[in-house]
Amino acid sequence: MREAIRLAREGIDQNKGGPFGAVVVKDGVIVGRGNNRVTSSNDPTAHAEVVAIREACRQLNTYQLTDCVIYTSCEPCPMCLGAIYWARPKAVYFACTKSDASAIGFDDSFIYRELDLDLHQRKIPMIPFLREEALSVFKAWEMKSDRIEY
Repeated sequence: MREAIRLAREGIDQNKGGPFGAVVVKDGVIVGRGNNRVTSSNDPTAHAEVVAIREACRQLNTYQLTDCVIYTSCEPCPMCLGAIYWARPKAVYFACTKSDASAIGFDDSFIYRELDLDLHQRKIPMIPFLREEALSVFKAWEMKSDRIEY
């Protein structure tokens, strides 16, 4: 956890992004490190947890982190939480809470509220379009005999 906190501090000292850091650990060894790089990389998905997960997956040559633990300097936002669930680590430890983050201007509660709304009620319009055409790709996936399950 101290390395995640150190990375958070390093990130703000180097103006990489917000005050967040994360590490992925396997068998007591750090295999992925990340700090928030949203503003320095112009990438809204470059949150500390996502950066650390990407690095760990590259290092381990896998798309799942089932034997790993994630340490993050703050409770994960909805996007990072989704990435964490897809990565499937054994556990996540966090330091600051989402309330702590909200108190300094990083409030994700609006995203949680948006997820509960019907599509037509969301602030960003979510409009279904060409579903039947896209379903053909799903059907092709379903029939693909050499697909890699995840």
